[in-house]
Amino acid sequence: MITLALTALCGSIFFGLAALVGVLVGNAVAETLPRLPDAPEASRPPVRALIVASALLGAFVASHAAAPMQVLLVALLVTALVALWCCDVRTGLVPDLFTLVPLALMLAIALWQHEWWMFVSVAVPFAPFAVAATLSGGRGMGWGDVKLAALGGAMLGAQLALVAFALACMLAVVVNYRRGRKQGAIAFAPYLAAAIALAIPVGMLR
Repeated sequence: MITLALTALCGSIFFGLAALVGVLVGNAVAETLPRLPDAPEASRPPVRALIVASALLGAFVASHAAAPMQVLLVALLVTALVALWCCDVRTGLVPDLFTLVPLALMLAIALWQHEWWMFVSVAVPFAPFAVAATLSGGRGMGWGDVKLAALGGAMLGAQLALVAFALACMLAVVVNYRRGRKQGAIAFAPYLAAAIALAIPVGMLR
């Protein structure tokens, strides 16, 4: 019991630090990015909430992970998710650094371990998001969101990713409608990032 509590505490601290790194890197990258004319209204990332939520996720992951490598991989994903959250709410852009780099890492691991299912898991959520981005001309759905959906598919698996992203889409519509933003661009990446993070424990318990 004591060992489990200590493991959860270490995971909590580790993931909290991972989120802090994500905030610092995300804000630093955001300073270098141009703000597009049709970008969503800029806002400040909820730094404390992101760190606390990441710490709670870390406690769970460390307590339920099958191997230390899984803990490290999820922590790296958390850093990327927090960083792109900060970039998207500040600039309306989701840099490839925070989506394609972790995705490439996960696919490389999948190749090494002969886990071919991961490529299908990437393609399944990628396809509808890519169609939406194409039809909207990158306005209603940006290509950064498409790449984030692919990353979520790799992390969660196709089925869980589709469910999580469907809920994220519905929540984004409800929240922005209540705020009076019936038209115009919204920062959608935070909703997808939150959906991925919340679905990770579900995937580990299956």
